[in-house]
Amino acid sequence: MNSSDLLARYCSRLLAIERRSLLTKESYRLEIKNFLEYLDSKKMLLKNTDAAFLTEYLAMRKKENKISSRSTAKAISALRSFFRFAIDEKLVKDNPADILEIPKRKINIPEVMDKKTVESLLGKIDASKPQGCRDKCLFELIYSAGLRVSEVVNLNIKDIDIEGGSAKVKGKGNKERLVLFGKKAGGLLKEYLKSARVELAGKTNKTQALFISRNGKRLSRKGIWKNYAKFAFIAGTSSHIHTLRHSFATSLLAGGADLRTVQELLGHADLSTTQIYTHVDTAILRENHRRYLPKLNTTDSEII
Repeated sequence: MNSSDLLARYCSRLLAIERRSLLTKESYRLEIKNFLEYLDSKKMLLKNTDAAFLTEYLAMRKKENKISSRSTAKAISALRSFFRFAIDEKLVKDNPADILEIPKRKINIPEVMDKKTVESLLGKIDASKPQGCRDKCLFELIYSAGLRVSEVVNLNIKDIDIEGGSAKVKGKGNKERLVLFGKKAGGLLKEYLKSARVELAGKTNKTQALFISRNGKRLSRKGIWKNYAKFAFIAGTSSHIHTLRHSFATSLLAGGADLRTVQELLGHADLSTTQIYTHVDTAILRENHRRYLPKLNTTDSEII
């Protein structure tokens, strides 16, 4: 079996047996493609691969591709998955990736925006035009419901319950969950569906996608990122759209919501992922303390 056929069979397994999402499948495919090419360049047979060789491969990826510890962890996960497949195909006897140590993830404090900053950003969008109305609605929904970009891309009209203020979304691993959104997002959705979407779709378009492009097709992740970056630049704030989701989570915790509730709303499989937002809150407290604590200019002689 040549490398391309092997890779194709592995990708089929990812979707059919391991039930991975399309995004994970593509991420793993690229990693294993890199690995198989490295095997060929070293004239190494898959059956002779051991943990030392995999360590050498990962070292190459760090040096040449500058991958982070987080990307290294994903690469190890992909290798473990691939060797499970290779064992089932009787191409190898064991899984050398199992003994690789996954690097500890560095805690990166997510960037967040306060409510006024979000409102300022949304205020830069001209909602009198169909595309502007769509973008304002889309960004407000992401912020109000804490959605991932991939989740909002895959939303269909039937998934939205405007009166109930809720939506059914498919998150990572195709896991479905119910999310909630506020009255403002609901009002913008009504306006968008009533006029802007109708105009964007045209008379003959039958797509069920909630958010569509000017060509009447489902709006892509790339298109959303591009549109958001444009308005964020004008507003002078973060150009990363995921900041809206971070801001949603931080606002909930600051308002008194418990971690389990936030975990459920965000669709995190592990509570430890949600706990990053407690670090965000601490960072904000420290910054506010530094900025607003009155500077005491007393000297030792003034102390009684």
